[in-house]
Amino acid sequence: MTTEDDVTATALTAAAIETARAVLVEQVGADVVGDHVEAVREDDGVVTHYFACTQSGYPGWRWAVTVAHAPGQESVTVDEVVMLPGDEAIIAPAWVPWRERIRPGDLSPGDVLPVEEDDPRLVPAYLSGDPGDLAPRDAVQLDRQQVKEVSEELGLGRVRVLSLEGRELAAQRWYDGDQGPDVPLAQSAPAKCWSCGFLVRLAGPLADTFGVCANEYANDDGRVVAFLHGCGAHSDAQLRKKQLPPPLPDPVFDTLSEDDFEKF
Repeated sequence: MTTEDDVTATALTAAAIETARAVLVEQVGADVVGDHVEAVREDDGVVTHYFACTQSGYPGWRWAVTVAHAPGQESVTVDEVVMLPGDEAIIAPAWVPWRERIRPGDLSPGDVLPVEEDDPRLVPAYLSGDPGDLAPRDAVQLDRQQVKEVSEELGLGRVRVLSLEGRELAAQRWYDGDQGPDVPLAQSAPAKCWSCGFLVRLAGPLADTFGVCANEYANDDGRVVAFLHGCGAHSDAQLRKKQLPPPLPDPVFDTLSEDDFEKF
């Protein structure tokens, strides 16, 4: 009587290895097949034999030939032939969708980055009660359904606006960034942006924390800055006495006054 161990043992014999090698060579050619590396039992009567791969450009990869031995059969049959990476193989990193790989500043002219339909940072304008900047002022007093109907009929306003989550994410990102209060530039500033004459106020829910710098000589000109940010270009900044430049020393050669020459 043939046992499960018997059929597995047959799949591990030298004859099974030679059968696996012969089929592998027939498939890929003898030039890229190396020595037998190991045999791994997959199931009862099923064994995978690994051969070294000498194919140029595939260091550390191995040929895997799976053979099976059915009870009552004299020899094994080959199930599949594949090439698999070993522990030292060079493999490509895990694929990441382009949308997840992109970072701020990666977009070039002509690139398009559409948002997802269920992007949590955005909500339909009529759900927020804000039909958009172009809508009449009294429209925001209507209920949501009326705002939606008026906006769609007249083509006014934006289709979607920032959700509460979107505003919080933006505010935290700006506050923690280079235009926030914790950077060295702000820590050494003579005063904060909220008291600067070059600060342009924003409108909307972020107006109580952020503004836009309008000082052409400041590092943050044209950027959103936190009220607690600051820089040396503050509108009220003045040089202290110890910061005044020292007086110039007397010139070694007097090049400012006229020389008197005796007339001969």
